[in-house]
Amino acid sequence: MKLHSRRRFLNNICVGSVGLGMLGSISSCVEYGTNTKASSVNLPIIDEVDICILGGSCTGVFAGVRAARLGASVAVVEKQNAFGGVATSSLVNIWHSLYDTEGKQQIIAGLTKEVIDRLAVRDAVNVSSNPSSAYTFNSQELKIELDELVLEAGIHPYLHTLFSEPYLGEDGKLMGVIVDNKSGRGIIKAKYFIDATGDGDLCYRLGLKSYAFELLQPPTTCAHFEGWNSGEFDELLKKHGAEFNIPDGFVWGATLPETNVYMLAGTRVYKADCAVADDLTRAEIEGRRQIRAIMDMLRKYGKKENLPGLVALPSYIGIRETRHIKCLYQISDEDAMYGKHFDDAIANGSYRLDIHHQDKPGLTFRYLDGSEVYVRPGFADQKGRWRKEMDVDPTFYQIPLRSIIPEKHDNLMVAGRMLDAAIIAYSGIRVMVNMNQVGEAAGVTSYLALQQQKRIRDVSSNEVRNELRKGGSIII
Repeated sequence: MKLHSRRRFLNNICVGSVGLGMLGSISSCVEYGTNTKASSVNLPIIDEVDICILGGSCTGVFAGVRAARLGASVAVVEKQNAFGGVATSSLVNIWHSLYDTEGKQQIIAGLTKEVIDRLAVRDAVNVSSNPSSAYTFNSQELKIELDELVLEAGIHPYLHTLFSEPYLGEDGKLMGVIVDNKSGRGIIKAKYFIDATGDGDLCYRLGLKSYAFELLQPPTTCAHFEGWNSGEFDELLKKHGAEFNIPDGFVWGATLPETNVYMLAGTRVYKADCAVADDLTRAEIEGRRQIRAIMDMLRKYGKKENLPGLVALPSYIGIRETRHIKCLYQISDEDAMYGKHFDDAIANGSYRLDIHHQDKPGLTFRYLDGSEVYVRPGFADQKGRWRKEMDVDPTFYQIPLRSIIPEKHDNLMVAGRMLDAAIIAYSGIRVMVNMNQVGEAAGVTSYLALQQQKRIRDVSSNEVRNELRKGGSIII
């Protein structure tokens, strides 16, 4: 197995030889064929690796790092100018607790904890006892840290590179991906593939079964402000938000460590499926309109001496949900709400189930202890229960390996929010600290399949769990 070393990568740059370098029903599945033969006849092979990963979010990067550290040659293809996905390009600078709901048992470690420790060296992360905002980091520092992580692992990075379509052999086997970037169009060939695009683009274009819920969790455009006053904003939003057509949803945010910059997540774009080109365009424009509307409201009704300054917008809207890919197992709502443990568990999570409503303002938080809270900015919380009290409450839920293995194609996995999960279960497991673990599991599983020359589904989940544990993950 060949490795792309950091020195080789930097040398290639110098000589210019890198190359291309919440209640709802499930909609009907969409399947279609992909004719790659005609379009790929004259395309160059720009790289051949053991494992190709589409999508350079933390999920995709962590998949690549785990596989590369084990000895696989890896390419990571990312359409943006930096790695990190929602955590960087969308400015969402919060990771949730690595402990169970009681704060007693650590349930997450691995590369999530390693990156937190690396950021701490540069004073780029703050630690809190609040489980919903346990780690607040500087997204710009994270971009650089992920660059370092990728190069240290010997991964071949492809930034500013857009996946176009799958490249199939005569027998229909997935053999490569066709990509476009500044150097033109070409093919990256690999033995195994991980779809970490978020929307399941590779799987979808292969014609695999997918589904979407009628009430998708709405996307949010975050923004950076200087001189932000949360108390004043909450009061003005309740009184004047409607005048500026600012949706009445849910508002949260965090200050970047060692700065005066505040990240605000206060917008919501309803009825947008960001896996659809027109919807994505509309969502990006509407999200920015809402940011300007917030500023206009503050200019008109806020205290002039406290007027915040808008200093940054994201390069990509923060997407919570689009399509899901049908896999060998769908995580049910009951699996998550009752903390079911799986023999093939590869990730643990304790984040509350947060149901982002499309049909009314605010959110409903469901907790593993059976309580629930309906939250709406400017209004009193409405507390209740979604189930009766139990003698012993679960303190975390799990994600099984089967939920990230598609039904078709023996050399393909998914890693990220397109995994197979029911609507309420998904509302909790989708968060970044959980998806980070899913990425690591996909990388390890693909490596073991490569090493053993097996189909992905034939790799022993016990071997995956043992290898994850040896690499620093917490496996329960």
